[in-house]
Amino acid sequence: MPAGRCSVSRMKHTNTMKDKIVLITGGASGIGKATALLFARQGAKICISDVDDRGGEEALSELRKISPESIFVHADTSNHADSEKTIRKIRETFGRLDVAVNNAGVGGDQNPIAEYSIEKWEQVIGINLSGVFYGMKYQLPLMLENGGGAIVNIGSILSTVGTSGAAGYVAAKHGVLGLTRTCALEYASKGIKCNAIGPGYIKTPLIDENMTEEQQEELVKLHPEGRLGKPEEVAELALWLAGDQSRFANGAYYPIDGGYLAQ
Repeated sequence: MPAGRCSVSRMKHTNTMKDKIVLITGGASGIGKATALLFARQGAKICISDVDDRGGEEALSELRKISPESIFVHADTSNHADSEKTIRKIRETFGRLDVAVNNAGVGGDQNPIAEYSIEKWEQVIGINLSGVFYGMKYQLPLMLENGGGAIVNIGSILSTVGTSGAAGYVAAKHGVLGLTRTCALEYASKGIKCNAIGPGYIKTPLIDENMTEEQQEELVKLHPEGRLGKPEEVAELALWLAGDQSRFANGAYYPIDGGYLAQ
């Protein structure tokens, strides 16, 4: 084989989650569901949480074909008691927690700040920001009992830049990045790594439910790659960050955005 070239066919996906206990919030659909299925295929035992009971049970049915011990917990991440309940269920079922992917999120209003609904502001901050804080608050002690773990927080391209008409979402996703960095500083010496992913616009139910086809076409134009991302692509990055191959990655932010932030 010529120098400088590698044989892709010989490369193997060695990042395994065999027998790891993994929590994925917002696991009933979209990025959360894709991540749960990928981790399960890599050998993990999964707990998905969501407010969508029907979607959660459907996702669980798929998961159990791969990972029979997986469970679903009804939980609203904006409610700290639900986050505590989720961890209690994981402790009772599995006895430990190795990986948490804090993914649950909502879009919120599409209005300028002066016209932004107070109710929607509180909802978006509650789910997208407070939900990540509540999650880590209860995830960390259980991880520490087992000597460490990995947290992957799903931020956004809007964790580092703004956009008009999405004050709640932008503020929350900026906050997720701050929480991630703070967590890494506080717990890196205790065997825990905490990183954030910044997806561009991903083709998920969140996009489909809130945007027309025409609006989605406008989003496509924002990405130099000329398309929206796929949930499975974000899941692959989450898998790498959760696994042993990324041991030295901590407190970092990894965009996956088809070139959006390069502009």
